[in-house]
This record gives sequence, structure tokens and C-alpha cells, in this order.
Amino acid sequence: MDHSVAEHLSGYQRRDRRVVDYQMYQEPASGLWFRGPPPTREPGRYITYLGAAQTFGCFCKTPFCNIIEEATGVEAVNLGYGGAGPLFYLRHPELIDIANRGRFAVIQVMSARSEDNSLYESGGLEFLVDRATGKRLSADVAYSRLLSAHPVPGLPAKLARAVRVFQAPAAIKSVIAETRANWVANYLKLFDQITVPIVVLWFSKRTPGLHSNKGLRWWWQRYDNVHAMFGKFPQLVNSAMIAELRRTPVGYVESVSERGSPQPLFDFETGEPVTVSTVDDRPDFQDVWTHNAYYPSPEMHEDAAADLLPVCEELLCL
Repeated sequence: MDHSVAEHLSGYQRRDRRVVDYQMYQEPASGLWFRGPPPTREPGRYITYLGAAQTFGCFCKTPFCNIIEEATGVEAVNLGYGGAGPLFYLRHPELIDIANRGRFAVIQVMSARSEDNSLYESGGLEFLVDRATGKRLSADVAYSRLLSAHPVPGLPAKLARAVRVFQAPAAIKSVIAETRANWVANYLKLFDQITVPIVVLWFSKRTPGLHSNKGLRWWWQRYDNVHAMFGKFPQLVNSAMIAELRRTPVGYVESVSERGSPQPLFDFETGEPVTVSTVDDRPDFQDVWTHNAYYPSPEMHEDAAADLLPVCEELLCL
């Protein structure tokens, strides 16, 4: 697949235009669009932030990277990209070059559903391509079909679902293990290519050892439905994967918060409640939101900035 042609660009600006103006700009070297306003990027005088929609700051006027910019006076270069995983940045060395010209890089722990495996090609983004058919589909749909292709034989539907809470065919386990191993390997490759200090940021409603933050807090791998199998963001990432990243000489900050979530959505000009249609992001999405229940709330960004700031200040003093 030619990713230079098929690169997925999130429609966040179109979808969220009544809530936040992201001031999108096109980065010249890569041709990709990022959240603005465009930075000056004076060599050695900025902090680079790599990550997915959580770093981009969906539905948030002031993401954590800009809060840190205000606190330190050091420019934030926000290279957060919707649906990104580590492979996305490996595919764009011009973005790594930007990071290497800054003071240091903050790299978000991104989802493993945006990773390649033997069944799906991701290009480092959540919009996958089925290798068997060549068709593009969301990770949710792709992995839902994978689960459906391996039913529990000879059991009523309810009992089959109960069994799947704890068990899955070897074929599904193999794909998940392969995906996780590729994710770890690509993070380590990314670390190797970044020459400035690195801080890894876990930014989530859950800890790495749990898959859920509300209700039943499970720590085992579930297979009863795709959302349970993925777990809360960052999907498919567990404590063993984080332990592999932390074996390298990188800083690590864990920010776990759900303060302010779900976030009611308001028109930034009138202050009136608004609805957001996800079809404006991608045509395969069909939801209408009055609240942001998925992305970090503004309060969660404040918490992430507070957790990250001491490490940033320490690095800026070096």
C-alpha cells in the first residue's frame, strides 16, 4: 500500500469546529497537518511532543504540552496525530528530525491497535488494511471480525460469551501477542532514532496493570467483545509492555486521571451546548456526541501537565 497516497488525516478540525479551533497548519517537510498555531521551532529552544489524539488535545483548548509551555516559557511543538502509534513516526523521519533539533522529546504511550501484524497493515495508524482483502477498516471492526471468525463451538450464546471472558483460541492470542511484540519493537526503534533525551508519558484513565477504570476493574486479557479485549486507552497495552520500554534509558511519567470526564461540549463562541457528529471525522463513524467521554478532558490535561512538569523542569536545567 502506498501510504504517501493513503495517509489517514483525522477530521478533528471539521468534527470539532464549534468546540475548539485547532488552528491546523501543514508541516512543510512531511506535508502532514498538525495542531497550531505554527511553531517557530528555533533549534534547541523547544520541546517536541509525539503522540496520538490525546497529545493533539481533542476538545481541549489548552493541551498539556501548552500548559507546560506557559509554565516554562519553552515552546511546545505538538506533533500529536490522530490514531498514531510508534510506527507512524518511524515512517516519517522528518518528524524525528524535528524532535532531534529540540531540547528533548515527550513521547506518549500510544495504542497498540495502531500496529501491524500478519493480518492487518496499519502504517502506524488506527485505520487498518486487511491484508487478505486490501480493504480499509477501523481497528474496532477488524478485531470484531477476528473474534467472530473464531466462535466457541457447541455452546449457547450466553455461555459462549462467559467462556470468552477468560479464554480465546490460539489464533487470536497469537495475533495479539504478535501485535504487542511489534509495538514494543517499534517503540525501541523510535527511541534509538531520537538523539535528545526522552520522557515517556502514560496518559490514561487506567494504570498499565488494569484494562478498565470503572465498574469491574479487570487485569486479565478478555475476549468477550472487542472493547473488553482492547481495554481502555491505550488499547492492548499492558504493564509487561511498559516494563520493556522502561528497560531503556528514558524518563517515565505516569498520569492517571478521569477528572472532568465525561466532558460536556459547548460552542466556544456562544457557550451553548452542542452536538458533534463523528461522521465529520471519518465516514465509517456514525455516532453523535453531546459529551466527550473518550478523549482526555481539559482537567485531565491539567493533571498530566502537573505530573509531567517536574521532569520537564529538571531536563531544562541540564
